[in-house]
Amino acid sequence: MSFIISLERVWKSTRSLLCVGLDPDPLRFPLHLAGRVDAIFTFCREIVDATAPYASIFKPQIAYFAAYRAEEQLEALITHIHTRHPGLLVVLDAKRGDIGSTAEQYAREAFERYHADAVTVNPYLGLDSIKPYLAYKEKGIIVLCRTSNPGSSDLQCLDTGGKPLYQHIAKLAAEQWNISGQLGLVVGATFPKEIYAVRQLVGTMPLLIPGIGAQGGDIQATVNAGRTADGTGMIINSSRAILYACSDEDFASSAADAARSTRDAINFYRN
Repeated sequence: MSFIISLERVWKSTRSLLCVGLDPDPLRFPLHLAGRVDAIFTFCREIVDATAPYASIFKPQIAYFAAYRAEEQLEALITHIHTRHPGLLVVLDAKRGDIGSTAEQYAREAFERYHADAVTVNPYLGLDSIKPYLAYKEKGIIVLCRTSNPGSSDLQCLDTGGKPLYQHIAKLAAEQWNISGQLGLVVGATFPKEIYAVRQLVGTMPLLIPGIGAQGGDIQATVNAGRTADGTGMIINSSRAILYACSDEDFASSAADAARSTRDAINFYRN
């Protein structure tokens, strides 16, 4: 089943647009996990199991695993999500941006090693950086467009013949690059006007929207700007506000409470 069809189904079956970002920082783990060789997997597994009733997608950020030589724990975590919570999706946040045989290996890593349902990619090298992922016809490719960080304006707002670069990227992704029909775009919640502009350009293409919670993005403004006619179209990510809702042994329960309240807020505005 393709990523887009799976995404549409999970939005409906879970009644949730919430994506829980998995950015495990051992320095912020509860003390009872200190020193465990499987601490990253254990922490993330507990978060996943506690928040799964309120989410439709999980988004592990690969750097947090690779920095601690925990790639095997990432493999185990994604397997756990697909096995324990069938139907929920995994977006591997890797932001890869290379070409040719190197990009082919990045695609193989994401889809054959980690078995992610989708991966984030950087479009700076143009279509050549997207093509290797298109070989996986059922997998999602989520292209950086208007990211949530303040410095993104240095490049993404540059004029490209009367429109900012991020809008040029949005049109390319929607009209020329979307050969498989499985592309989406990253647009940050910190820029709701830009979310709206992108939505007008790309129709119902899914938008991965980071930036609510710790980064300060407003849920109401995000939903109003990014929703499609049926009230979906968005993968709204929250990471630190959920992962580190508390720092004691009850961290998973606190994460569940944060995930539930975030999902409910999103649903309040989209309905």
